[in-house]
Amino acid sequence: MSHRFTTSDGTAIAYQRWAESSPGPVVVLHHGFAASATTNFEAPGVVQAFVDAGRSVLAIDARGHGASDKPRDSADYGERRMAQDLTELLGELGLDQVDLFGYSMGAVVALLVASTGSKVRRLVIGGVGEGVIECGGVDTRKVSRDDISQALLAEGPGDVAHPGAAAFRMFAEFMGNDLEALAAQARALHCDPIDLAAITAPTLVLAGVDDVLAVNPQRIADAMGDARCETFPGDHLGVIRQPVFAAAAIDFLKL
Repeated sequence: MSHRFTTSDGTAIAYQRWAESSPGPVVVLHHGFAASATTNFEAPGVVQAFVDAGRSVLAIDARGHGASDKPRDSADYGERRMAQDLTELLGELGLDQVDLFGYSMGAVVALLVASTGSKVRRLVIGGVGEGVIECGGVDTRKVSRDDISQALLAEGPGDVAHPGAAAFRMFAEFMGNDLEALAAQARALHCDPIDLAAITAPTLVLAGVDDVLAVNPQRIADAMGDARCETFPGDHLGVIRQPVFAAAAIDFLKL
């Protein structure tokens, strides 16, 4: 069922819940850049796989995405602000302990939440690699924040010279996004060190072997106290659609 709540800065955030009466900690899902709870987790069958495993599921649409409000000022964005949104939502719903699963941009949000609070029982992150350590978040070494922002604001996809940025533009358009809102988030992508050593929740790092945005994911696991890494065939957009991807997360988050 779809719901909305208003954050401390007045932004309305959409979220969905499934199997609310199921026992145990809720599994919280946070999607990636230019995606949504529906496109990243519901459509590929991840939500249903968790429900079939007997889990209650909560999935958020980050600000600027899906059914949430879409401000167009970069000051309203950044994964740290999104982490605050998620923390406020958990407080609003009275959820004191959750299992958290973030993908790509959502993985950065999940790491920030887990590094600064104690609500996370177990953590799964996917679609990120050593860029978390080298860049402070999503790997921007091949496609910079400015490249992505400029591509999103270009008159059309044909006006984007950078091939990596062009891929972001085409995906964003295909998903029906507000391109100005996404450009604001692109300019605000997290680039500060994340205190991975402060994360006490057992963690699983998942990545596709052909995912150029998740190079060397083992480095994240090595930087954490209680973490392991698994890789599967697939690229950034495809691996999350593999049933084994969701199965690994479900097994790791078992009660």
